[in-house]
Amino acid sequence: MSKAKTTNNPMMVFNTTPETPVKKKYCRFKKNGIKYIDYKDGNFLLKFINEQGKILPRRITGTSLKYQRKIAQAVKRARHIAILPYVADGLK
Repeated sequence: MSKAKTTNNPMMVFNTTPETPVKKKYCRFKKNGIKYIDYKDGNFLLKFINEQGKILPRRITGTSLKYQRKIAQAVKRARHIAILPYVADGLK
């Protein structure tokens, strides 16, 4: 009886999806030199809120940690004085 012959060819795995270029996210506040985020400007703050009224995270907006904290504080202040809603059914 002979042994079964085995080969040492590992199976090659190829990624068939084309690579999409990843666009570098940047902090728009640092780029434009904005120091103060106005909590009274509701239209500007709507860019950082999703359809449900939640604050968008840094990984989506691309802002730095310093300015993400300022955005969160401005959104919370705007909610408190009723410029922005706490919960929205169809905000955008």
